[in-house]
Amino acid sequence: FIQMLRSTKKRDVLQLLKRVPEEMRPFLVEAAVATQSVASLAALSDFLDFSKEPNSLLEKFLCTAAFSPRPSGELLHLILDKLDGKQLAPETWETGIVAVGSLVGKLCQQKLCGLQVVERGVETILRGLRGADEEPKVIIYLLALGNAMLPETIPTLLDHAEDGPTAVTAAAISALQRFPAPHISSKVKQVMRRIFHQKRKGYDKTCRLAAAEILLVNHPSPMDVINLLLATSEMETETATFLLLKVQNSLRDHHHLARNIMKDIMGDPQINNYNFFSKVGISSSFSGPLTVTQDLISTFGLDLLFLEGGFLRKSVSDFSLLSHGQQLRAAQVTFEAQGMESMMGDNLSEGEEEPELMAGMSATFFDVQLRPIVFFHSYTDLMAKVLLSSGEPTSVVKGNLLLMDHHQVIPLQSGLQVTVRLQGGLGLDISADMDVSIWEQELKTSVNARGSLTMDFQAELDSPFLQATLRSQTEVETSIHFDTMLRFSSSPVLMCLQLREEQVPYR
Repeated sequence: FIQMLRSTKKRDVLQLLKRVPEEMRPFLVEAAVATQSVASLAALSDFLDFSKEPNSLLEKFLCTAAFSPRPSGELLHLILDKLDGKQLAPETWETGIVAVGSLVGKLCQQKLCGLQVVERGVETILRGLRGADEEPKVIIYLLALGNAMLPETIPTLLDHAEDGPTAVTAAAISALQRFPAPHISSKVKQVMRRIFHQKRKGYDKTCRLAAAEILLVNHPSPMDVINLLLATSEMETETATFLLLKVQNSLRDHHHLARNIMKDIMGDPQINNYNFFSKVGISSSFSGPLTVTQDLISTFGLDLLFLEGGFLRKSVSDFSLLSHGQQLRAAQVTFEAQGMESMMGDNLSEGEEEPELMAGMSATFFDVQLRPIVFFHSYTDLMAKVLLSSGEPTSVVKGNLLLMDHHQVIPLQSGLQVTVRLQGGLGLDISADMDVSIWEQELKTSVNARGSLTMDFQAELDSPFLQATLRSQTEVETSIHFDTMLRFSSSPVLMCLQLREEQVPYR
């Protein structure tokens, strides 16, 4: 379909978009974005009306653009023009800004940072961040900077990480976690130390743990590791348990940058002793391999951070791919529930601000952070959602993405030439749900991920006296379901975790 659209005029693409049945339109929009021809982008520009109420087609367009493997400057130009100076629905605006960050980052990876439209995209995010007066807007701009991963924006992220309120600090540290180790400088580590050790003010436990993780995974100094371990003796049981498990995980992971340092430190009986590692909290942190081949390691990681009263504060499920020193975060889904302490009668830690009641979810796929989803935001909202709940899971991302699109002509020594085409597409359907029952005192979360990958390879030799074609098609389907159920009506808290991976057909 993409190959067909490449030779289609704007008028014909526009007619297609207008005339196809409504259920086919999302597929057509995805294909037109993947094509990225001048005609298809011009047709999309005329067809999509951003001033209307939010609709799934606009979200589909912006999400597909964010996931483009090799986007063009014209695609970024189109999105910036559509966002510029218009009164947009909040969902459309949020997805648009996050998509701008992703496109800027990918264009810079293609060594196209000097394009005028890329500079305009960076300025749009930074200017918006400087002028944002509402916390949710600040968070969206910070997530966009995380998608862009531009080293020159690190000082801006550090300022927000150290001085912002809890949600802003969390978003800024999350953006910094996206940067590869060479960009985590001594200045970044210095700020992370101040946040973890609370040198200037008190920070939420999730922010402190995220700062500790940046220190642990980016070539840490032995002193940093020792100080983190010593700090656990002053921490609450659950936070200390979680951090100690993070340290122990790094010892099991053969690819962890801190593994050798950890082994040396664990040789010291003053650190590696029962006093340190006998914390009995229920929080946990685990990561391990799903698949290991000569070229690829796929891993599954699960972090569960609990409050002292047994309520789940944060859960992160992570699927990553590691190949030849490069890491790709294929899927990461985070659930957060805050403000439950007061509802459950728990006391806050000293110096910790009382957070408002809220539960939500954020997701990252193929290193693109999507806009966060809020399940409820206040006690009244929670009651309304409990009473009016449809029981349907929330769709996080659904659609078709073009992963690779390669075309090459290879001249042979004989004087003949071979034309090679390689295309790869991914179909994704990921949904997530969080169900809080105040009366039953239960919390359920579920993530359902279905995906299918198709690869199409063709090599063609065409000459006046000889014709030969080699064609190969590969298809893989997979489905993973991850559920957690917690019952905190009694002590100890009862917890059930289930990870189901269905049979993978490979054709």
